[in-house]
Amino acid sequence: MRYAERLRRLGELLEQRGSAAMLVSHPANIRYLTGFSGSNAMVIVRPSDAVLMTDFRYLGRVRPLREFIDVRQVNQEIMKPAAEQLREMIGDAGTAVFEAEDLAYARYAVLAQIAGSDRLSPAGGLVEQLRAVKDGDELAVVRRAARLLTPVYEALAAEGFAGRSERDVAWRIVELLHEAGADGPSFSSIVASGERGALPHAEPADVAIPAGTLVTVDLGALLDGYCSDCTRTFATGGLPAELAEAYALVKEAQQKGLEAVRAGVRGADVDAVVRGLIEEAGHGEHFQHGTGHGVGLEIHEAPRLARSSDATLQAGMVVTVEPGIYLPGTGGVRIEDLVVVTADGAERLTGYPKELITTG
Repeated sequence: MRYAERLRRLGELLEQRGSAAMLVSHPANIRYLTGFSGSNAMVIVRPSDAVLMTDFRYLGRVRPLREFIDVRQVNQEIMKPAAEQLREMIGDAGTAVFEAEDLAYARYAVLAQIAGSDRLSPAGGLVEQLRAVKDGDELAVVRRAARLLTPVYEALAAEGFAGRSERDVAWRIVELLHEAGADGPSFSSIVASGERGALPHAEPADVAIPAGTLVTVDLGALLDGYCSDCTRTFATGGLPAELAEAYALVKEAQQKGLEAVRAGVRGADVDAVVRGLIEEAGHGEHFQHGTGHGVGLEIHEAPRLARSSDATLQAGMVVTVEPGIYLPGTGGVRIEDLVVVTADGAERLTGYPKELITTG
């Protein structure tokens, strides 16, 4: 990974906005900038240099990082020494930015007391701005993480769903991800059957999956710190017409969404293509979440494909396209693919079929 280059680019952004330094506290942002994934660290970045602070437990792990960043050992109560280091690095007249979305108030109070609240301002997603566009190293890992999902879905379909509890299927997903070579799941898998399929983020329950309905399975693999994400909906027998029609509509809308993804298109416009088709069919009230989101070191990150999104897609972004229809008291369907934005379209990373598969 190109950590020195990432630190340099962040330094350039700080220089452009007239900030002397940035205190980075969010673990995913620290990992993006340095590769460090321990539980206790802070990074301070200036246009000219950067410092990583951690405690004695991680000194061996950070040794290779010394090639591109100054590493300082501090005690486990890291906020006070980090604030003191920041104050020293910005000097008598400089200002700094910090990650307001990440820093708890108690920690901010320490930072403000030592560095001066009048010299601090929110960073406004500076690192997230860099993270949104993946480099070649990142894309290679995300592609590998996405490929792991096909054998998991193949095994689930072969084993069947009807009669098994949602919780048992969720546990089986963890086993299958391990067998496929994942470091673990990238989020807690969703297994939602029957009426519970109308809950977009249902937690797997200790209920038997019925025959003659739909079961939505949303899962992802974690590999070398990066996430993948994919949703498929299966039939457990013959379906009521309402559910069969909902599946066909979501499949069509999802394909239209995939075709709309390309560099230069606004996230809100991709959402409008998908949402418009579903609304025209009379199911607007049954599709309330966004069409998609970015995926990388975190399962939900920039950019968003939603009505409220102001993002413009760029080549190298990784996003999901995942419309759904949720019918209270009846069931639901969601179909989701992970794609890389390209100059003229989208490279689909999740290859498991989207035709309705009926399994026991």
